[in-house]
Amino acid sequence: MSSASNEIALTAARIVVEEGMEYGPAKRRAAKQLGLTGRGDLPDNDQVEAAVVEYLSLFCADTQPAELHALRELAALWMERLAEFRPHLSGAVWRGTATRLNDIHLQLYCDDTKSTEILLLNQGVDYEVGSAPGPRGQPVDRLSLTVDCPALNEPIGLHLTILDADDLRGALKRDAQGRTERGDLAALRRLLDTPA
Repeated sequence: MSSASNEIALTAARIVVEEGMEYGPAKRRAAKQLGLTGRGDLPDNDQVEAAVVEYLSLFCADTQPAELHALRELAALWMERLAEFRPHLSGAVWRGTATRLNDIHLQLYCDDTKSTEILLLNQGVDYEVGSAPGPRGQPVDRLSLTVDCPALNEPIGLHLTILDADDLRGALKRDAQGRTERGDLAALRRLLDTPA
């Protein structure tokens, strides 16, 4: 990694942890703050994630594990509640780099994309409809809600990305390090049962 890429990764990591920002926007903001405008200088997400892990171990070791556990418990609760849609956890809460500033991201695999909205409406849950990039490059619906997290004593953003049931087939492919980008409730429970 070039020194410029390393600087961007370290600055982006600080932004990710301190502001709960996603990697892409954090990298762009870090490059701008550092006066580095070349796209070739931007680190990849694995480099930013390594910097985030280092930042967390240096500056948040006393608070982050408990915050992560609280977010994972809340994610598990919502995954149970939405079990009929085969929920999978993704993002910082899945990867283990989340703090109380991060939102929870669930991917739901539905035969009928409107069925999730119907369930939320029937339960009196308020949500906003947006979109997110889908696995085939097409935008998909994302339902965003704010839910209480009693363990953290504050509200947390919960985003439900609605995917086609057929998209589940490729959802658990492993990356070069053998990690998956998402996990189902059983995988999340194994993480919750593992001591930090």
